[in-house]
Amino acid sequence: MPADITGEELEKKIAYQIGSLTPSNAKSVARHLVALERFLETDPERAYLHGKEIAFRAGRLGFVRERAGVAALRAGHYKEALKELRAASRISGSIELEPFIAQCEASLGNARKALEIAGSVSESKLSKAGRVEMRIAASSARSSLGQFDAAVLTLKCKELNESDPVWSRRLRKSYYEALLKAGRKGDAEEFLTRYPQLEIDESH
Repeated sequence: MPADITGEELEKKIAYQIGSLTPSNAKSVARHLVALERFLETDPERAYLHGKEIAFRAGRLGFVRERAGVAALRAGHYKEALKELRAASRISGSIELEPFIAQCEASLGNARKALEIAGSVSESKLSKAGRVEMRIAASSARSSLGQFDAAVLTLKCKELNESDPVWSRRLRKSYYEALLKAGRKGDAEEFLTRYPQLEIDESH
């Protein structure tokens, strides 16, 4: 746990959700939540460990199970992520969890299940972040089924030109990789010149 994290950094609405815990446990969960968010995009395995801790300490809270599930998803622990996200969905009923569940299914080789989820949720009911996450899930599923052109088309959206610290890099990276899988190396290289900060791992 980084020494500079106190738990006071949490948004008020999130702090309120963990207010039902004992004071000492609430403080610990708060610190782990802050650490999880700090490392989610830069060190997902570390974020995942913080997610395991909050799930152990406050697993009855839907928000906690959601963040633990997303952290597990980012770190590549797909079965565990799916378990946590389904639990969060049962607790909260939030439609915003469906894109992450679809990503888990796609990553576990259940491409048609992922597409079924994507097709069952109206984009208009999702937040912008939710729409992006669902597109990433559907594109991954299309690629798994050998539908490479469809995978590219799924990710071709106005959000590619927008910048958001939560999803922009993953959306652009997914689009770049989809272009490569579709045999469009020239388009992929051109796209990379627009966003050189992607720092694509060519061995991936």
